[in-house]
Amino acid sequence: MKPQIIALVLGLVSLAGFAQELPLKKDPVFKAGEVLSYKLKYGFITAAEATIKVQESDLKFDNKPTYRLIVDAQTSGTFDIFYKIRDHYDSYIDKIALTPYFYQENIREASYRRQDKARFYQDTKKVIATKGTFSTPTTQTFDLVSAYYFARSLDISKLSIGDKFKLNYFLGDEISSLEIQYVGKEMVNSKLGNLSCLKFSPSIKPGRIFKKDSKLYLWITDDGNRVPVKAEVEILVGSVTMEIKSADGLRYPIGKG
Repeated sequence: MKPQIIALVLGLVSLAGFAQELPLKKDPVFKAGEVLSYKLKYGFITAAEATIKVQESDLKFDNKPTYRLIVDAQTSGTFDIFYKIRDHYDSYIDKIALTPYFYQENIREASYRRQDKARFYQDTKKVIATKGTFSTPTTQTFDLVSAYYFARSLDISKLSIGDKFKLNYFLGDEISSLEIQYVGKEMVNSKLGNLSCLKFSPSIKPGRIFKKDSKLYLWITDDGNRVPVKAEVEILVGSVTMEIKSADGLRYPIGKG
């Protein structure tokens, strides 16, 4: 399968959350109406932009209400001329458990095209997708969008520096597991201000994009919102950085809650 660059970086960032064994906070850290926008930089050049939204949904699965999560990503500037990307993702998640019921993607990257749909059956540990049925190891398996929001709402009050956890996800017609390590706290200067953040480092596999010793780091606000504000990763040639541009409709004032 051809690498989907924006999806891969966003996916790693969204999965760079916390362990599924950790309990959820009493209430989600996000709410309907939240809109986050990011820019993806290759070196000093802005190569792409992405918007992530939470919406109320009229759809019910197993007679349970859902949120609709939407991600749109596209190249910008000269990158849009030489390698145009227009990716769209939808995920419908349970309002209480925050696990996904349904996921779909529409990927257009240069001449590459991919459309996929997946129905998650958490209780029976399976995912039925466009290319078949997949067994899952637990009753908490995610797509790359739902993982982003589930991870933000986990209770990490007992997390210690050096702790490692795993999260299961469905991506690219397979079920995979990602290991994440908590690094500590750092201050990050972002478009939202100078913020205290939690720093994580998820494992990545070397290959056509990443070096053998590449490291991915993610910074998430240490407040009630848990907004990812920055990510950095080395690739075979240069490095890629994702930075937040704006955050609207947050549940709490930034830096509080």
